[in-house]
Amino acid sequence: MYYDKRAKAIATIKGGPIWPQVEGTACFLDAPLGTYIVVHVEGLPPYQRAEDSQSPIGPLGFHIHEGNSCEIGDPDNPFLDARGHYNPDNQPHGNHAGDLPVLFSMDGKAIMVFYTNRFTPEEVIGRTILIHQNPDDYRTQPAGNSGLRLACGRIVRNY
Repeated sequence: MYYDKRAKAIATIKGGPIWPQVEGTACFLDAPLGTYIVVHVEGLPPYQRAEDSQSPIGPLGFHIHEGNSCEIGDPDNPFLDARGHYNPDNQPHGNHAGDLPVLFSMDGKAIMVFYTNRFTPEEVIGRTILIHQNPDDYRTQPAGNSGLRLACGRIVRNY
């Protein structure tokens, strides 16, 4: 997995009981007035079109959550201790600081680099980062109808 020694914070992402193959990292680097996030994840489920009244699998919702735990809890609905999206400004969904771009599974792999000015690496240490089964609609309150939580990583200080 990707590791950048310049990162101020890092999350090791692991799949849960719904999709245990997932493993990866998210590195949080200082940037002017914000944060660069470098994500490298493997073992993601392939895209599946929506059929009948079912939601698609993928693109995959990707968020920072308020909680500090990746405990599985209920294996049919894991990672609930991660709580809701990181939202320090009390914004409606679609504008949460923790609302990140979706991940696209390309042969089970997603690599992405992006910038946000919504937080610094220091501000998210101790929180969690989650991958969801469905794409976030960035509208439905409170969490964007992004479905089951497939993988979780706790964001820790990188020494």
